Amino acid sequence: MESSRVAFAFAALGQETRLDLLRVLLAAGPSGLAAGDVAARLGVPPSTLSFHLRALDQAGLIAATRQGRSLIYAAQVDRLRALLTFLADACCDGDPARCGDLHRLFDTPRETARMTPATFNVLFLCTRNSARSIMGEAILNDIGQGRFRAFSAGSEPLPAGPLPEVLAQLKAMGHDVSALRSKSWDEFTGPDAPRMDFVIALCDTLNLQACPDFEGTHVTAAWPLPDPAKFSGTATERATLLNELYAALHRRLSIFTSLSFGALDRMAMKARLDELAQPLNAGTRA
Repeated sequence: MESSRVAFAFAALGQETRLDLLRVLLAAGPSGLAAGDVAARLGVPPSTLSFHLRALDQAGLIAATRQGRSLIYAAQVDRLRALLTFLADACCDGDPARCGDLHRLFDTPRETARMTPATFNVLFLCTRNSARSIMGEAILNDIGQGRFRAFSAGSEPLPAGPLPEVLAQLKAMGHDVSALRSKSWDEFTGPDAPRMDFVIALCDTLNLQACPDFEGTHVTAAWPLPDPAKFSGTATERATLLNELYAALHRRLSIFTSLSFGALDRMAMKARLDELAQPLNAGTRA
């Protein structure tokens, strides 16, 4: 990093409220916090908080993404690590042995991240939770290789459960369908619900603004796909369309699981998920 950028970042931290603010966001982890929650925890007026958030944002120490009507702020850990590494880089003229254990402050987090990869919770949404979101849950749980735990839900879950032809297709592709069921997204809004890192809406009509507030959500995205319940035509045509839908979801999720989660900050991750909604649409017909 350039000395001028480092000096600017440390100058932004040279104020007690900003130090406390950054510590609060670091404690919140990559999911971040809404500005109102930060203000409540620090006990400062929203107008004062906005001033300090802007200063840290300009220094690159935090970043914000919009989630519904709220701005969610998260600490940029890689940027903070780069600042500390800049200070220690010239320690003892490049001889780590003369600096005691100082170098371990910077090496250990990276080593730990490689040894114990994070597990991400992903919630797929569609209105009836009977086809697209069920597919997403089954596919990601299989290809996620333990790094991802997938769930699905809907605003109006189908009482009869997932569509039989969807379950049959998933089973034919080698997926375990025994635990798949249609359920309300209300199951994921309570205090005992698993904390979601990603919420992905698959409906072609669902408005993300109407979704519940899934506390702690890291990134939201919309990948609109056609509803298999509305497919028409012969049995062969329906099977073909269902296969195309499965293939489109599988391609998206294969790319999703290959993303460099440790290297992407919240805003970059949001952009990458939004990109996945576009180029693969051609693989699925309405």
